[in-house]
Amino acid sequence: MNELNDLVDRAQAEFLAVDQPAELENAKARYLGKSGALTALMKDLAALTGDARRERGAQINLAKQAVERALQQRRDALAEAELQQRLAAQAIDVTLPGRGQHAGGVHPVVRSWMRIEEIFRSIGFEVADGPEIEDDWTNFTALNSPQNHPARSMQDTFYVDLKDEHGQPLLLRTHTSPMQVRHARAHAARHAGAAAMPEVRVIAPGRTYRVDSDATHSPMFHQFEGLWIGEDVSLADLKGVYTGFLHAFFERDDITLRFRPSYFPFTEPSAEIDMMFDSGPLRGRWLEISGAGQVHPKVVRNFGLDPERHIGFAFGSGIERLTMLRYGIGDLRQFYAGDLRFLEQFNAA
Repeated sequence: MNELNDLVDRAQAEFLAVDQPAELENAKARYLGKSGALTALMKDLAALTGDARRERGAQINLAKQAVERALQQRRDALAEAELQQRLAAQAIDVTLPGRGQHAGGVHPVVRSWMRIEEIFRSIGFEVADGPEIEDDWTNFTALNSPQNHPARSMQDTFYVDLKDEHGQPLLLRTHTSPMQVRHARAHAARHAGAAAMPEVRVIAPGRTYRVDSDATHSPMFHQFEGLWIGEDVSLADLKGVYTGFLHAFFERDDITLRFRPSYFPFTEPSAEIDMMFDSGPLRGRWLEISGAGQVHPKVVRNFGLDPERHIGFAFGSGIERLTMLRYGIGDLRQFYAGDLRFLEQFNAA
């Protein structure tokens, strides 16, 4: 029995002497492992018989339990020491002044985006969303800008070194007009065979990309496109819709519009929309605000619709430009400089 007591004492002393978990596990193996001292004593029981065997086995079990208790106590002590060490290293000085958490706000461009959606939803337009990485056909060809068409140079963009499943080159979309194509085609498919197809009335806001950068242009900018297709939709409807939108967006009625002839491959006839405030700092100055026109018959056909039956208009406007006019901002780059002094102005209580 004395030898068992000595073994337990040696194990306890050895466990207490180590200060690393890995070293403790090595010490455990010397007593409780497959080749450990207690394991060897258990194997020696095979040489005993009867009461001697039972008595010796009980003594070894008591010794084993004592070693396991000592092992667990040392494990707990090492874990507690490690925890206290981590807590000390990560201690917070509660006497320092707090870092206060400031309430976030809505970016001015996003604020305008939300306002635009709200206005158009109120007059029955849907809001469509789609991919910013587009295929060449949807971004250009479906909108009457086939390969090598000179109109493509008006929208120099960023190409992705990948192709889609049809072998089409991929690019960062240059406008949100591809969503007009996607939405109109889905709408036509959904109502195929119907005696009368509901009108297509949709806006598509989102990020777009072109190789352009100065005080009034950015390689990434926000745009929203509008599309209204039906059996009896005219440019008079375009004028009414867009005039009403500007009055609601700027919250003023002293706005004059003019439609100036222009060229876009996806509309015919096409026009630039200019606006002029009748009062205020910009009074009497014509400002280009949008491109628009009657949707080209080829584009209507690419929508999956019959251009002999369906007609309508489309327009596209820059959300940054509208925001700059609404808030009197002179440099587009301020939106993306990350200057909180500038951005916090739009979320003042």
